[in-house]
Amino acid sequence: MNIRHFIKQNRDDWKQLEQSISKLGKHKRNLTGKEIDQFSRLYQKAAQHLSYSQTYFPNEDVTGYLNELVAKAHNLLYKDQVSSFRQIRTFFSTTFIGLLLEQWKAVIVAMVLFTAGGLAAFLSVLDDPLHLYSLLPEQVAQSVNPEQLGANHDAIDASLMSASIMTNNIQVAFLAFAGGITFGLLTVYIMVSNGIMVGALAGLYWHHGSSYAFWAYIVPHGVIELMAIFIAGGAGLLMGYKLFAPGAYSRGFQLKRQAKRSVQLLLGTIPLFIIAGIIEGFITPASLSLEAKYAVAVLTLIAFVSYLASGKVLLRKNNAKAALHS
Repeated sequence: MNIRHFIKQNRDDWKQLEQSISKLGKHKRNLTGKEIDQFSRLYQKAAQHLSYSQTYFPNEDVTGYLNELVAKAHNLLYKDQVSSFRQIRTFFSTTFIGLLLEQWKAVIVAMVLFTAGGLAAFLSVLDDPLHLYSLLPEQVAQSVNPEQLGANHDAIDASLMSASIMTNNIQVAFLAFAGGITFGLLTVYIMVSNGIMVGALAGLYWHHGSSYAFWAYIVPHGVIELMAIFIAGGAGLLMGYKLFAPGAYSRGFQLKRQAKRSVQLLLGTIPLFIIAGIIEGFITPASLSLEAKYAVAVLTLIAFVSYLASGKVLLRKNNAKAALHS
């Protein structure tokens, strides 16, 4: 059975299950025994379809769609209503990580775009430091002084700086995500332009022999910050790609589905931006040794990788439980 035939043959049952999920979620205690039996039957069929799709169409959109559908139905059938705190915990411990693992390729593409822009700008400024003025906004370029890196720590209002940085980074991430509606073109621009900014500055500090100090002021917050921006950028790129090549679905369906997933990914990056903002506001400008700043960067990277690894393990356990119930 090819994928088009598979979708055409079963989509009516999936649509019925979607409607039942919506009704059961709102009026769980008012359903009749017949309606509950029908819901259970539709859920079991969808679980079988998911198993088939995972075997024969593992990389197709329909598999991700069925995975979400079965998970929603399973939660309604086998779990009591959960508290807001538990919902938040579930989102950050499994849902967000699951979505991230599903679209890791788009995140890599966002990272490559950023890196390409950064490398091009780095080489350009390395060739002629005056190129900095053509690559960066005039106000930014004129404010850069490699000789004063890390100076005036005591003059910085750390709390104000942290709040300002968090706000700016979240705005960048939102634009990268929302850029998906332009078929990903705006997202590409944001990724490349942000890479150019970092690469141009890196080239200037390399030219002045201050690279070690420069990166010590970038990587403590940059590890988490850039990961969050890449995730938001990947969400925008994936949305743009699905609009450009919707596959077996309409563009309207893909926009609705991918927008929902991308919003969830964007929400998942907010704590990362908060952490990065706190580090950038309080630790980056602090009078610490450069080695201590690099140590903070390593710790944030280890913490982030550990978070993803633990979430992946928990996600596998939950999927195994769902398979047993089905």
